[in-house]
Amino acid sequence: MANASGLMTTPTVQTSLRTKVMQKQPPSMFLRSGSCFSKVVFKRLVCSSTIEGSHTNLSPSETKVPRLISRGCKLVGCGSATPSLQVSNDDLSKIVDTSDEWIAVRTGIRNRRVISGKDTLTGLAVEAARKALEMAEVKPEDVDLVLLCTSTPEDLFGGAPQIQRALGCKNNPLAYDITAACSGFILGLVSAACHIRGGGFKNVLVVGADALSRFVDWTDRGTCILFGDAAGAVLVQACDAEEDGLFSFDLHSDGDGQKHLNASIKQNEIDDEVGTNGSVQDFPPKNTSYSCIQMNGKEVFRFAARCVPQSVESSLEKAGLTGSTIDWLLLHQANQRILDAVATRLQVPSERVISNLANYGNTSAASIPLALDEAVRSGKVKPGHTIATAGFGAGLTWGSAVIRWK
Repeated sequence: MANASGLMTTPTVQTSLRTKVMQKQPPSMFLRSGSCFSKVVFKRLVCSSTIEGSHTNLSPSETKVPRLISRGCKLVGCGSATPSLQVSNDDLSKIVDTSDEWIAVRTGIRNRRVISGKDTLTGLAVEAARKALEMAEVKPEDVDLVLLCTSTPEDLFGGAPQIQRALGCKNNPLAYDITAACSGFILGLVSAACHIRGGGFKNVLVVGADALSRFVDWTDRGTCILFGDAAGAVLVQACDAEEDGLFSFDLHSDGDGQKHLNASIKQNEIDDEVGTNGSVQDFPPKNTSYSCIQMNGKEVFRFAARCVPQSVESSLEKAGLTGSTIDWLLLHQANQRILDAVATRLQVPSERVISNLANYGNTSAASIPLALDEAVRSGKVKPGHTIATAGFGAGLTWGSAVIRWK
């Protein structure tokens, strides 16, 4: 698969670069990464782009990634927000047969935040987005696009436009939702890059926000212990090629795995005699709603432990990096055992794995930007640091990306 940031080159490419690329690429084609590569684009790339070589003596954050691109994008701001209500493992032990030790040993989770009272998912998303804009020093009227990554919008038709309205984006920029569960933020990040590189957008807000507590069976200790609510956001901004901050990505889905993790639609129980008038059988349709989250924990763990390392390795290979040459590994915060298994497979030491799972649980599409925001604001992640990140979850969907902070 082609690198998300353009046509990949190797450190050994010298003066014959143009010849080799022309031999490998037809005049016009669609790369598997979704990038359109044409004669016109190729000419612009060769004439105006920066080619970076590989330097083995540099630190992870200074590693030069070999790539050939015409326009870059970078992460310049982040923010997050969580509900005020905190629910501990001890609190859960009062409503289901469990204990703090049982949950912590199996998941690594100690607390989670749950929407209640006046909290709303849209409110959390707006707060996170506003913080990201403030860090990036970008005004709401300068935002070109808002992407809301969520599987739990507060309106059936999506919530992104409400974020755009609440922020005060005066120019009516496009705003739409992306539904990919716990992989949503990674898809949003890649989508932002595509809009910037292929569509001329300059400032794209990517918001990950979910309230899975609304779809949890609070009598099922296998699922209710896992999930929490939150929102996180990043501002992705267009930049010159040499400042590019999205080095590569790798995205997948497998509908066969839907049976292991889902919240399917169901018919509500109503009086069978209502409304047919003898006209058409089974009409009008019964009202429907979504069931609570159903999960086969063992199968989901096997899926994550197998597919996530493969995806991250693929992204690292495309970026010309390895697990030992990145500064941080940032995974979707699903289960500490999964984080540990992936880190071990990639040979990334625990001190370079970002985790806030203990405090928030699994916040779905919000987990990666939430953890990133905390790591940036605490001074752990610094400008120039290289991060391998991955999301995985219902669908089944999974994906990874290699990024540079600022």
